[in-house]
Amino acid sequence: MENKSNKAILLLQDGTVFEGKAAGFIGTTTGEICFNTGMTGYQEIFTDPSYFGQILVATTSHIGNYGVSDNEVESDHVNIAGLVCKKFSEVYSRPSANSSLQEYFERDKIVGISDVDTRAIVRHIRSKGAMNAIISSEIFDIEELKNRLSKVPSMDGLELSSKVCTKEAFYFGNENAKHKVAVYDFGVKKNILRCLADRDCYLKVFPMQASYEEMMEWNPDGFMLSNGPGDPSVMQFQIDNVSKIKNSGLPVFGICLGHQILAISCGLTTSKMHNGHRGCNHPVLNLETGKGEVTSQNHGFVVNMNEALTREDIIVTHKHLNDNTLAGLRLKDRAVFSVQYHPESSPGPHDSRYLFDSFVENLVKSKANVSV
Repeated sequence: MENKSNKAILLLQDGTVFEGKAAGFIGTTTGEICFNTGMTGYQEIFTDPSYFGQILVATTSHIGNYGVSDNEVESDHVNIAGLVCKKFSEVYSRPSANSSLQEYFERDKIVGISDVDTRAIVRHIRSKGAMNAIISSEIFDIEELKNRLSKVPSMDGLELSSKVCTKEAFYFGNENAKHKVAVYDFGVKKNILRCLADRDCYLKVFPMQASYEEMMEWNPDGFMLSNGPGDPSVMQFQIDNVSKIKNSGLPVFGICLGHQILAISCGLTTSKMHNGHRGCNHPVLNLETGKGEVTSQNHGFVVNMNEALTREDIIVTHKHLNDNTLAGLRLKDRAVFSVQYHPESSPGPHDSRYLFDSFVENLVKSKANVSV
């Protein structure tokens, strides 16, 4: 549909309205609004499956100025529900880009709004908390938009991984690699797979409905529990599976949603955050080494820190330095650990990629113990 006025409206659940210009596909979209503080890497962010169902506010001023490239995707399509930004560039100057962001959004029917005060929007979200929102570049009747928005479910209690995870198991990497890792897919990013394959791991990526027994039939050396969108507390089948995985005796590494599901399987609880952590500049302290890490993060739920600290069988390994929330844990008596952030860092700094090395070291030690 052509928008002759080039107008777009952003309406928040509390009734706040912002008017701006249409960007991307002309249409209407809904989702939970959130913001990302990263200065670059917008394509990796937009294609991250963990953003499924969310309208993203980009805090950096210019979006689209370096176009898009086939080499910078975390999945096969754009996963954000919509985009809010200050300046949306339909032209790009990078020679290695394949197309403009406008063409990319039109291909995947992603609705956006630009030329709005993103600072005011972020301040509003930080104050009021995460809430649902609607963007439209075709409907300008506020009452009709309010009616549509009222029917959008809350992210709290919403299972979304089934919308983005693989439907069939598939292989990734060199089949002659030294290690076999079963990846339990809740919405895995491609760079997590690449980081494992680069460390001599051959992967079989299993859908979220795969049984523990089915995954074990492949005889893996260890398990990766992937990132993904939605509320982990409602994923009971996956929680039960992960409980079996952590008791299998094999090394386990969980990231983001995988970390949360692992924590729940250990008897901890999760809760929805006021506005979440999203960006590639989040400070984390490694409590075991005393070293700080600048990390890439994208999550709206968090594991209960106080509960974890009371457990003798759980060691809190990392904490977020902005709000002291739990950012990593490991089990005391087995090679099982997880982090709330994204060590594959796509986009982001590579401070935390040592975690993949730690996982591979656990694989080596585990196989050595078995052979003895």
